[in-house]
Amino acid sequence: MRSDSRSARIQVLVAEQAARRGARVGVVDVCTAAVAALPVGGAGLSAMSRTAASHPLCSTDDISEQLEELQLTLGEGPCVDAFLHGSAVLTPDLLTGVLQDRWTVFADAALEAGARAVFALPLQMGAISPGVLDLYADVPTVLDAEELADALAFADLATLLLLDARIEETGAPVDGALEDRGFEDLGGYRAEIDQATGILTVQLGVGIEEAFVRLRAYAYMQGRRLADVAADVVAHRLRFSPDAEPERTDEET
Repeated sequence: MRSDSRSARIQVLVAEQAARRGARVGVVDVCTAAVAALPVGGAGLSAMSRTAASHPLCSTDDISEQLEELQLTLGEGPCVDAFLHGSAVLTPDLLTGVLQDRWTVFADAALEAGARAVFALPLQMGAISPGVLDLYADVPTVLDAEELADALAFADLATLLLLDARIEETGAPVDGALEDRGFEDLGGYRAEIDQATGILTVQLGVGIEEAFVRLRAYAYMQGRRLADVAADVVAHRLRFSPDAEPERTDEET
């Protein structure tokens, strides 16, 4: 299946979940749609950072909620490994001996909570990783190639929703930003935010994560979508400075 067809199908599934809630599309809809589409029992998503406290954002049931809390509290588990290494961690059976040695506390705690298989998918856009999508099953489970591709597509969409959401001080998303955009092309959308972040590393003389924090903070303070601010930076309509507030130049090249 072509990736654009897969993305379109995933977007429809997520939009349907939001319609059932009667609300804007959000990361919670990604979680519920993933559970409905894949051979898993629940899903959870946590916002994660190397420079700030990580926290769970949503979960579909009690078990997934426990799994998110366990991993962030213990500092170990597939979610933590996926975030640190930037690659999917697929755990078909937590009873596997090597996994119990690898996650000495988490493995037993997760089994006690009711999980048997856990799949952790990092949310990534270039060098930026804002969190991890976790899926679990209560029996040993292997995702086939198509199911894994779908799971990664759900993670892709969750990345965009999380990055473009306006965030309250509590860290809870209050705006599912892609609803009235009609799920525009994901590749171009990601590339523009990534490009703008790269431009800010030069303008501000900081690393990629700090540049993204500044970009997102400006979007939040102005009540604007991240993608719109990124477009202004890329078009040279907005310039950031290490010693002054960002200024609009209204110059487009």
